[in-house]
Amino acid sequence: MKRAIRIGTRGSKLALWQAYYVADLLKAKGLDAEIVIIETKGDKILDVSIAKIGSKGVFTEELEEQLASGGIDIAVHSAKDMQSRLPDGFEIIAFTEREKVNDILLSHNKDIDYRDASKPLLLGTSSTRRVATLKHFYPHIQTVEVRGNLQTRIAKMESGICDALLLAYAGAHRMGYDDMIRYELSLEEFTPAVGQGSVAIESAVGLDPAIKSKIVEACHHVETGYRLIAERSYLRVLEGGCSIPVFALANLEQGQLKLNGGIVSLDGHQRIVHRVVGKPEEAEKLGEQLAGLVMDSGGEKILKEIKSALKK
Repeated sequence: MKRAIRIGTRGSKLALWQAYYVADLLKAKGLDAEIVIIETKGDKILDVSIAKIGSKGVFTEELEEQLASGGIDIAVHSAKDMQSRLPDGFEIIAFTEREKVNDILLSHNKDIDYRDASKPLLLGTSSTRRVATLKHFYPHIQTVEVRGNLQTRIAKMESGICDALLLAYAGAHRMGYDDMIRYELSLEEFTPAVGQGSVAIESAVGLDPAIKSKIVEACHHVETGYRLIAERSYLRVLEGGCSIPVFALANLEQGQLKLNGGIVSLDGHQRIVHRVVGKPEEAEKLGEQLAGLVMDSGGEKILKEIKSALKK
């Protein structure tokens, strides 16, 4: 009897949605799947910002231990939570088709207007990229650190800690909160985190090649793959994790891969953006090219200042 593919996942509702989504993709190709829930450091420590915990592997380390030991065959993550360099012995083998990539404002209050500087607004977010972007474009908006899974964040908002949450569309949509989305923010201003909107499938390098190829065939979306390879290549050069306010978005248009990306200082005063274009097959080189442009035009200095500030 053939063995089910064991899918490792965090236990939040959104993480489980992702795991069952991947399980359904596998089952559509005739592959049995089993869900294995694993708690990570990022799930346990909710009173400290990601930047202070240290962004490397905060949501992935325990899953990788299970991959290494053979306790699970694949681990399923939000692609935006994946560090730019995986530890030795692990690889991302597939990216699922990408959801809409926008950031959104989620609130019970239908009257909020983030563009109106005369109305005080307090937004909840755990992202340094989002906070720095707000400081750059909308300095009148105040923010408060809000962490935890989506349901926890909504409960915190309902308790009065903030007026609205600044989140990724994908998570809110997948959890059925579309009726609370007040704004989809522009991609020019709120260029998303690398990988936002896709599910990444990670395995140990030593996973049986026959099983690996079946998983790739069932789950990997080629266009999304090119886009995320370019974005992650950019992030890798900058050595950016969840705590660094860098951003990038690649799109395939008329057979060309267009990659926009940059960095914003923590105080929002400086925001550097560049764009590169090339063939999809050159995705990795395009990411490196973009990183070179950003670093050479002031990004290197901003990056040093950010890393120094985060150590304090």
